Order: sequence, then structure tokens, then C-alpha cells
Amino acid sequence: MTKRTFRIAFFRATIAAAVFANLALSIGQSRSASGAQSSANSPTSKAPETIQYRDALYRFTFTLPASWKGYTVLHEEWKGGNNNGSGDFERGPIITLRHPNWTKDDPRQDIPIMVFTLAQWKAVEADELFVSAAPIGPGELARNRKYVFALPPRYNNADVDGIEEVKKIIDSDPLHAF
Repeated sequence: MTKRTFRIAFFRATIAAAVFANLALSIGQSRSASGAQSSANSPTSKAPETIQYRDALYRFTFTLPASWKGYTVLHEEWKGGNNNGSGDFERGPIITLRHPNWTKDDPRQDIPIMVFTLAQWKAVEADELFVSAAPIGPGELARNRKYVFALPPRYNNADVDGIEEVKKIIDSDPLHAF
């Protein structure tokens, strides 16, 4: 056998071994995926599935757990004023995300999102605009070029199911303005 023939044979054998090893590996992985065999390197936790509310008008998204699939969106209005007695009022939207299991007889914690213009928010921060009887103002979640998105003070002050779940959602930084 010449050197050239030997090199070709060696090259073919190497390729055949690599193909065989790759095939064996993929068969092992498909068995592991089907549950026939487990692997010490398989992931132990899967990323939780989520759904997303997208508001094109105010330009933000809000990420919810998959368990909220079928949620309801309510469009309401906040009203605020100053404390100088002039009777001037400001208004703005509240977009409320409601859990799909919410019923009148068994309500669950809502997620209310107050929407402020930048000028309104500046007045809120300067204590010139009051939107609640609470001694604290709303808490900012995010903002974009036109709007500030905030949670009302005491939004979770009711005795209903889902308060801890909503707190966990809020703590996960779910609102992203664009």
C-alpha cells in the first residue's frame, strides 16, 4: 500500500468514525428527550412560559406568566387635582390587567397601570398633582419619550387572592416601554 492510498484510507476511516459517533450521540439525545434514558447533563429547570400584553397607543409591553392566558384588559381613568382649591383636575388612563379566574364572587388582585404624560408626572413628583388620598404617590414602573407608567399607591391593599402572585410579577420588572 502506498502512502497516498494509506492516507486516503485513514481519512475515510476518520470520517466514518466521526459520522458514527455523531449518529450515536444524536440517538442518545433523542432517547433522553423521549424519556427512555436520562442524562446527568440534562437541564433541571425549564424557563417559565410567559405571555405579553402589548399596548401600541402608549408604547409598552407587560409580561405575564402563562397562567394569565385569557386575561382581561380594562380601560379606566384616574383623576387628580391640586390642593390649592382651584378645582383644576387632571385626568389620565389606567390600564388594568385582570386575571382570567377573576369573578365578581371571587375577585383576584388586578394589575392597574396608571399612564401619565411627562408633564403630569413632573407635577406628581413635585407634589403639585395628587391622584390618591394615600400619603404616598404612585410608583414608577417605566417611561418612554411621552409617558410614565406607574402603580397606584395601595393598589394591593385589598383582601383578595393573588396578591403574592402579582407582587412576584411586579418584582420581575415586567413593563418595558418602547
